[in-house]
Parts: sequence; C-alpha cells; structure tokens
Amino acid sequence: MAAVLTIFKRELANYFHSLTAYIVVILFLLITGGMFWLDFFQGFPELSMRRLFGDAPLFLAFFAPAITMGLLAEEKRSGTLELLVTMPVSDLEIVLGKFMAAVTLLLVTFLFTTPYALSISTMGDLDWGPILGGYAGLILLGSAYASVGLMVSSWTRDQIVSVLLGFFLCFLLFIFDRLFGNSSGVVAQTFEYLSSNFHFQNIARGVIEIGDVVYYVSIIVVCLTAARATLAARRW
Repeated sequence: MAAVLTIFKRELANYFHSLTAYIVVILFLLITGGMFWLDFFQGFPELSMRRLFGDAPLFLAFFAPAITMGLLAEEKRSGTLELLVTMPVSDLEIVLGKFMAAVTLLLVTFLFTTPYALSISTMGDLDWGPILGGYAGLILLGSAYASVGLMVSSWTRDQIVSVLLGFFLCFLLFIFDRLFGNSSGVVAQTFEYLSSNFHFQNIARGVIEIGDVVYYVSIIVVCLTAARATLAARRW
C-alpha cells in the first residue's frame, strides 16, 4: 500500500505541475458550466442540475482520456517506465497509484461544479436526491472512463494515439444504447446494458441500484487488469 501511495502522490504532483491538466480541467468547467447557465437562464429557470448531468457523460468521454493519456504512454516514451518496473513495486501498485491520481483530479474537477447547485438552491426548494445521485454517477462514470484511458495509455508510447483511442472507446460506451434506436429485443437490451450513459442516467435520477454500480466496477476491474497485464508483459 505504501508503494501505491507513493506513486499516487507523485502522479498527483505531476498533474498540478502540468499545464495540460489545468487546460483540460478549465475547458471542462467552461464548457459544462457555460451550457448549464445558458440553458438555465433561457426561459423559465428550472431548479435542477439536469442539464449538467445530461451533458457531462459525453464531455467526460473526451476529458477523462485527456488526463490519463500520459500516465503510462509518456513513461514509456521517456524511458522512465523501464526504471519504474525495476523498482520494488508491483505492476498492480503502479496501475492503482496512477488510477487513483486520475480519479482524484476528476473529483477536484467535480468539486468545482458544486457552486452551481448551491447557487440555484438559494432560488427555491431544490430536490437534492437527483443531485447527489448525479454526482455519484459522475464519480463512477469518470472512474470507469479513467480506467479505459489508463488501459489505452499502457498500449502505446504516443499520447495522441492514447487520447484518440481512449476517446473512441469511451464514446463507444456512451452511445451503445443508441445504436438500435427504439428497437427492442435481446440484442438491443444487451447494447443498452453496455451503455455507460444508460447506467448513468439511472443513477442521476436519484436511485442507485446495485446493477448500475456493478457495471462501472466491472469496467474498472477489467481495464485495470488489462493495463496490469500490459505492464507485466514488458518484464519478459
């Protein structure tokens, strides 16, 4: 556990010393915040965070891979990964430490959106159930996307390739439920279940079901296991 914390602190410090991380976070806040307030002040204001939670899953499909693209790809490109894997630290500890740092940065980003809810709560009675559910969904969704980005980053030494492939996979997860439109059947239901947005919208309604949590945890476990396997292959 000590090794995980060491890597976590190292990566988190790298984030806060990196201009790229600040740009990604600021862009996410500007885009989601701008769309939220623009929609809020158009017509009759609705005391809800529905617009933010409606847009965030799509934007996270790009921003999560953007903050994870260099976690392993840059280490491979610069040669520091070879030094890291020779140290008394396991592949799993490397992956977990980097994953925790990425999720922490996402949590900080989400924290900066809480003034939206506090602001509109002063205008009337606000139903906090869907808002708390929405933030729980963002944490699960962001963590899943971060694990996908980390997995892809372990496959290449090119950060551009990493972010593009990560965005493609995250976007694919996002639109799975829309591939068959309004059709029904086992295949359509299967693709619906595979959709990250489908599970997010369930949680954003304020009802957290075990199936939705299992979905996100499964993605995280599979992707982190794949990233660990990629690192392990480099030792041979």
